[in-house]
Amino acid sequence: MRVGLYGGTFDPIHNGHLHVITSLISKSLVDRLIVVPAGEPQLRDNQPHANGAARRAMCQLAIADLADAIKAKVEVSPIEILREGPSYTIDTVAAIATTYPEATVVVIVGTDAFAKIDQWHRSAELQELADFLVIDRPGAKTPGAIDIGALNISATGRTDLSKFCGFIIFVTLVYNSTFVIIIRRNNFCTSKL
Repeated sequence: MRVGLYGGTFDPIHNGHLHVITSLISKSLVDRLIVVPAGEPQLRDNQPHANGAARRAMCQLAIADLADAIKAKVEVSPIEILREGPSYTIDTVAAIATTYPEATVVVIVGTDAFAKIDQWHRSAELQELADFLVIDRPGAKTPGAIDIGALNISATGRTDLSKFCGFIIFVTLVYNSTFVIIIRRNNFCTSKL
């Protein structure tokens, strides 16, 4: 089983986030998805405007409006907003791995966030513990990444991902076909979904 971890400030959660959530489940990229509003994100210039409880409530309301087949596989976790002090993805991944010991934990991030992976707390250890599913931002043509048709709500700059190794999955929508490229320590495998 593949358990996705989709973290962010969700300040507020918007249609772009919901499109990603729906795509992840409907394309069977993950079997279960845990949406995690960030507590105290360390790599953001600004802290969220809304408090953690409000951002969690917004996520729960937004998920409740999704199709039954999607929302049945999605949960909103308060794990980071309940944690005191800084929020680190590695701690959240470890907690999810404890809850789902037989599952592969998949961290879902945009290309902009993944470009800073070397700045993440205990980055090398995190990349050993989890797979990464990297989603290209709207309008970006990131080498190695593929677009799932993300909505143009929060466009960011381009990033060259070709230098990264580890457990990474890049997803795209090309001419109405979805392809997944799995990079496992420089062993490349491409499959059409």
